[in-house]
Amino acid sequence: MNNNLLNFGAGALALLLSPLAVAQFGSGPAELELIELRDDMYVISNPAVPGLVTALITDEGVLLVDNKFEIDHDNIMAQLRSVTDQPVQYVINTHYHGDHSGGNAKLQAMDAIVFASDEARARMEATDQPGLPNVTVSDTATIHIGGKTVEIHPVGPAHTNGDVVVLFPDHGVLASGDIFANGEGTSAQLVDHAGGGSAKEWPKAVEAALELEFETVVPGHGVISTREDLEAYLERSKRFSALMSELVSQGKSRAEIEAVVREDFDWEDFHVQMALDGLIEEFR
Repeated sequence: MNNNLLNFGAGALALLLSPLAVAQFGSGPAELELIELRDDMYVISNPAVPGLVTALITDEGVLLVDNKFEIDHDNIMAQLRSVTDQPVQYVINTHYHGDHSGGNAKLQAMDAIVFASDEARARMEATDQPGLPNVTVSDTATIHIGGKTVEIHPVGPAHTNGDVVVLFPDHGVLASGDIFANGEGTSAQLVDHAGGGSAKEWPKAVEAALELEFETVVPGHGVISTREDLEAYLERSKRFSALMSELVSQGKSRAEIEAVVREDFDWEDFHVQMALDGLIEEFR
């Protein structure tokens, strides 16, 4: 297993079991890279975990989709300061996990307003996470900033019960959160059953995202992708759901199912530890 996978495993364990304890699982902040998508849009990237950040730069401030762990806040701000002096006005959490929402409190202290789904805020509150979202959405919502439009579309349950995707219609870009991950060591579907996630419903979430108009996808983890990549992931999620249903209905043992998800769907130890029992129970 390469270092990225090891880091991803530890990060996922931290964010699912104890979002506030990330510092116990790593030596420090992630090494970040700023990738230009458009002349006013950037992705703040790193290998595997924490999740990707999408930044829209306007003359009325910056809008972020997700914000990694709290420990990454200073590095995120340094990346932003390399391209703009505008403050962060808005933050959208694609779901409640700490590698996507851990910076909320520090950004709120800088007067940013945080948006998330109703379900994501409820899960953050239940798990005692700081930086609870200021605004929650139960249906499509639109933010207007600097003459640009940003749409929040709830699509869960999938990875969690509060997943949203964020569309930048003027740019043809979708920030998918963790209903889609694409890249070495990141593509396995991790279903957070404790957080209301569902492998059965996951394909519907991807289908809902694909009803929107875009060409470029910023996944929750991995590399910047295309619409075609997300379409391929839809087929993968359908195959995953169908095969799990078949294996469980056939009475296959836990060990047999584990072998399949490891071999065919890139599951590692932490996927098995976090999600296998819930997955089997979901399909009973």
